[in-house]
Amino acid sequence: MKVFQTLEPARSRSLLILFVSALAFWSGLTALLPTLPLYIQSIGGTQQQIGFVMGAFALGLLPSRLWLGPIADTKGRKIVVLIGAMVATIAPLGYLLFPQIPLLMGVRAFHGISVAAFTIGYSALVADIAPPEKRGELIGYMSLSAPVGMAVGPALGGFLQTGNNYIPLFMISSSLGFLAWLGSNFVWEPPIKRLVNDITTEKVNQLKLGFWQLLKSRPVAVPSFVMFMLGLIFGSFIIFLPLFIKNIDAEFNPGLFYSVAAIASFAVRLSSGKASDQYGRGIFVTIGLLCYVVCMILLSQTHHVYLVVIAALIEGSGAGLVMPMVITMMTDRFPPDQRGQIFSISVGGFDFGMAIAGPTCGSVAEYFGYRNMFVLNAGLAAIAVVVFLTLSSKSIGHSWRFGWGKEADIYAIKNEVN
Repeated sequence: MKVFQTLEPARSRSLLILFVSALAFWSGLTALLPTLPLYIQSIGGTQQQIGFVMGAFALGLLPSRLWLGPIADTKGRKIVVLIGAMVATIAPLGYLLFPQIPLLMGVRAFHGISVAAFTIGYSALVADIAPPEKRGELIGYMSLSAPVGMAVGPALGGFLQTGNNYIPLFMISSSLGFLAWLGSNFVWEPPIKRLVNDITTEKVNQLKLGFWQLLKSRPVAVPSFVMFMLGLIFGSFIIFLPLFIKNIDAEFNPGLFYSVAAIASFAVRLSSGKASDQYGRGIFVTIGLLCYVVCMILLSQTHHVYLVVIAALIEGSGAGLVMPMVITMMTDRFPPDQRGQIFSISVGGFDFGMAIAGPTCGSVAEYFGYRNMFVLNAGLAAIAVVVFLTLSSKSIGHSWRFGWGKEADIYAIKNEVN
């Protein structure tokens, strides 16, 4: 990782502290992924109620994006990171204090603010530090905190939950959130830079768009749609995979699925970020979405543990490609003083998908079975592939070439102070 050696000491040190803080944040958050649905079930929750509680997480994400993005652009990235870490410290204790379904929905929605804040602040801080010519590589490396956290967190959560004792689980989750908050206090925040004047009139107009105009513009709308579809898919299998594995009587710890997926995501991110600086972001988004098509088809057909493991490897690879590449692509397209807002819109698509994944896919699972739910997810991923390959640039031809790495991103801004 020679790119870190080219940075000033204050920047490289802050990135290290920020990475460790993010690792603690994601470990604490994902420790609840395989265990919280089982906790809700243990207090009498139905499959649909599990979906509503888990889906409420994104209900906190969505509205908070609207005000956290502008705060990150005007007040600074660090304060937003600290907000996210503090919420991650408080929320796990709420699951213990309020073990009733309606109250759990409120706690889960509050918990969602943590991800909205932390991801906006973290992504914007890394993007501010990264040199444009090394942006994909550096964002790729720094995004490893999520898969590493997802490798540690679910396995830790499954271990702590053994014997249906949930108190240690929620206490450790809270403690990891506090560790993230503590570390984030020591991160140095660079000043927000501006764009050099030498850009085209068209791109100047692109940068002056308001919130709703940005949301409807193709440079933002298509990535946001892709993230929305990904949120639907990710949200449904994150919520219902532990129950599906239990339903097919597979001798498999659901937490290991997330750990295997996280290892695959880690491996992919080690090389894909640097490669995207050379070949463009589009081809990696396309391949990542195709991974989700294959993964969901496998889950819909599986009766054996080895297919679950293969699906985990493919899902992790897809997540390791799509998520950081969309963030990097949006960083390419907009200046530093708009990144908070842009991240809140594009990643907000993922949040919205997560918000409706629980109740909608929960209904599909309840009435048509888990396997048909995964078939539906495969179809959603296929739609995302088609939309990206036809609408991600100015025309179908440009979009197709960009989506397969044959053409640079037309919407990218080149001249940027860093």
